[in-house]
Amino acid sequence: MNRPEQIAENLKQVNENIAHAAKNVCRSIDEISLIVVTKTFPLSDLEILYEFGLRDFGENRDQEAVEKVDKLPKDIRWHFQGGIQSNKLKSIATWASCIHSVDQLKYAQIISDQNLAVPKQIFIQVSLDQPPESRGGVDPAKLFDLASSIEKLPGTSLQGLMAVAPLTGSVSDSFTRLRAIHDEFRAVHKNATYLSAGMSGDYEMAISFGATHLRIGSSILGNR
Repeated sequence: MNRPEQIAENLKQVNENIAHAAKNVCRSIDEISLIVVTKTFPLSDLEILYEFGLRDFGENRDQEAVEKVDKLPKDIRWHFQGGIQSNKLKSIATWASCIHSVDQLKYAQIISDQNLAVPKQIFIQVSLDQPPESRGGVDPAKLFDLASSIEKLPGTSLQGLMAVAPLTGSVSDSFTRLRAIHDEFRAVHKNATYLSAGMSGDYEMAISFGATHLRIGSSILGNR
C-alpha cells in the first residue's frame, strides 16, 4: 500500500469513528472539527492531506511549522498546540490561525501586543493533572480569573478551553471533570463555547464529553 492509500484508509476509519461516536451521543458531526496533527511528519504527507480536502493542521514547534507554512497553500488553517515559549510566540502568532495552549496571561498579552489585523483565536489550556499545572495548563481554580483578563485584551478572540488527558488514572474520570469545568465556563463566558480535547487514543470518548475540536495525529499518519 502506498502512502496516499495508507493515509486515505486511516482517514476514512477516523471519520467513521467520529461519526459513530457523535451519533451515539446525539451530536452532529458538523459541530466537530478535525485537526490533523502533522508535527514531525514530512511536507509530502501534508500535501497528500491537502489533496484529500483537509485544511486544519496542528504543529507543536515554531521552526518546523514555519518551514511548512512557507511551502503550502495559504488557505490552510494552522493550529499551534505545543508548550509555549515566550521568545517563540511572536513568530507563532504570524502563522498560526489558532493557538490552543495559552495558560498564562503573559502569553495572551504578547499575542495582543502584536496588533494583528484579525484577532488571534486562542484556547485556554486547563490542567487536568494532579497536582495541577505539572505538565502545563492553568489550575482550574485560576481559570476564570485568567479568562476574564484575556477577554479584556484587544487582538485576541477567546474560543474556549483546551485540555490533555493525564498520563495516569482514568481518562473517563478526567473527561467527566473537564465537562463539568467546561459547562461552568460556558455559562460565564458565553462567546467561548468550544472545547479542544481528544487525541488519537481518546478522541471517541472526548466526543461523548463535548469536545468540538479533535487533535488527531498517529491514527491518521501513523507513528514516527
